[in-house]
Amino acid sequence: MANLTLRGVRKSYGDVQVMHGVDLDIVDGEFVVFVGPSGCGKSTLLRMIAGLEEISGGSVSIGDTEVNEVPASKRGVAMVFQSYALYPHMTVYKNMAFGLKQAKTDPAEIDKRVRAAAEILQITDYLDRSPRNLSGGQRQRVAIGRAIVRDPEVFLFDEPLSNLDAALRVQTRLEIARLHERLQTTMIYVTHDQVEAMTLADKIVVLRDGRIEQVGSPMELYERPENAFVAQFIGSPKMNFFSGSDLAPAGSGILGREVTEGLQVGLRPEHLVVADPANTIVEGTLELVENLGEYALVHLLTATNVEFIAKTEKPPAAAKGDTIGFGLKADLAHFFDKSTGARVE
Repeated sequence: MANLTLRGVRKSYGDVQVMHGVDLDIVDGEFVVFVGPSGCGKSTLLRMIAGLEEISGGSVSIGDTEVNEVPASKRGVAMVFQSYALYPHMTVYKNMAFGLKQAKTDPAEIDKRVRAAAEILQITDYLDRSPRNLSGGQRQRVAIGRAIVRDPEVFLFDEPLSNLDAALRVQTRLEIARLHERLQTTMIYVTHDQVEAMTLADKIVVLRDGRIEQVGSPMELYERPENAFVAQFIGSPKMNFFSGSDLAPAGSGILGREVTEGLQVGLRPEHLVVADPANTIVEGTLELVENLGEYALVHLLTATNVEFIAKTEKPPAAAKGDTIGFGLKADLAHFFDKSTGARVE
């Protein structure tokens, strides 16, 4: 196991720079999730750590060793790909043993590691099967097992659950969390799914356009986003944003500050509660109710044509076209500078 340190890491393709001087410290044994929209650079950054992409500038260190010039096979990392990347003509056992065999590891040691990894992942019964006879979830376990047998200092996961259906994603996510708890090895996990990020990570790295927007624990990012991008990216459904003109007459007074022209207020759907006129911060015309049993997502439209969502325990006693006013469950409003997106205290 090892710490991982990135200093001023840049990546360019010709004249196009895609990573812009990334600095990041990952502590030994942490589970860190890179999250962000498509094209933000999260997979590129992971591949540079793995040694599969050349670094254009800056440095990557694993432990006390800079690995910029160290080949991927010598970095002490193991990567699990989105596509599983299994050899179709080999059995599960041979797939898991392949890297060790290439490294000329003693056959008895190979057998010991493969069987130990198979037991951890509950795939011992599949060792003699070929990948084509396995489900997607089983194939993903084999890919993870192939990484485990290498006993790496750092595990790298590149969107490993994106090919699985929703139920299997939840199950496999739980298995990966248990695996980290058992192995206590540094893990870096790339996803575009902020729910995966929130449920798996010790620390989340939010990326946009090749830059880090914020680093912190899931609850730090949820409770105190440093800018409007992070505020809207973390949380499901997304945070609602309003200008002063979108608020109800009593809105600014209830929030305790004037929402001026250069300011926007962020209110999370789950923090909105139906309120009487005196306590209404924002009101809207009912457009649609998604009744999901456990809760309802209420879609509304302000008088200024701003769409917003409230998450309520049960559907409101209102008809489509009715106006509903909402207050806050607690003092949970967020304020951001409209021009820069930066958090305003």
